[in-house]
Amino acid sequence: MTHEEPRASTPRGLARREQLVGIGLDLLAEGGWAALTARAVADRARIRPGLLHHYFNGLPGLHVAVAQRVSETIVDPVVDALVAAPDTEAALRALRERVLDMLAGERNLRLAAELLVRALRDPRMGAERRDWARDVRARIAARLEHLRPGWPAERREGTAMLFTAVLDGLMLQLILDPDLPADPALHATEALAGDP
Repeated sequence: MTHEEPRASTPRGLARREQLVGIGLDLLAEGGWAALTARAVADRARIRPGLLHHYFNGLPGLHVAVAQRVSETIVDPVVDALVAAPDTEAALRALRERVLDMLAGERNLRLAAELLVRALRDPRMGAERRDWARDVRARIAARLEHLRPGWPAERREGTAMLFTAVLDGLMLQLILDPDLPADPALHATEALAGDP
């Protein structure tokens, strides 16, 4: 730990981190990872590029923080709604409502696409995404254990994997074909958890 790292934990430091992550999201949406450089972030924030080391241990740390924010704002609300639902029917309603929000707008789709591509090319980002995906699947499987106690563990885990694959797949399909309706896929997904 350097003597300057605690700056990032003060209210002012946390606000600066938030600002830098927001700038990173904008740059990522505008031009992909190639646009998310230390110089571009520093220019927009009106800071010295070296300050990224104080807040993120450098540009790679900012990249991870931006990737985490993409997940937190686009996919996590869907998962949170699923696991908070009191019963299967409410979970399926939440899935339908939240997925449509998740897929709304070109910006969300562009950010999601950039995240997937980077995870395939960057081992550090790939490991972070893998851990995040494992956590999401585990949360869904744990909720299914309460909603469907008669299901064997294999079915719960398989269904959790399919739910997360549906989220990723819908984003990919809509990136390729923005006019594609999501409803048929959502109806098919509801059938996965509909049978006791």
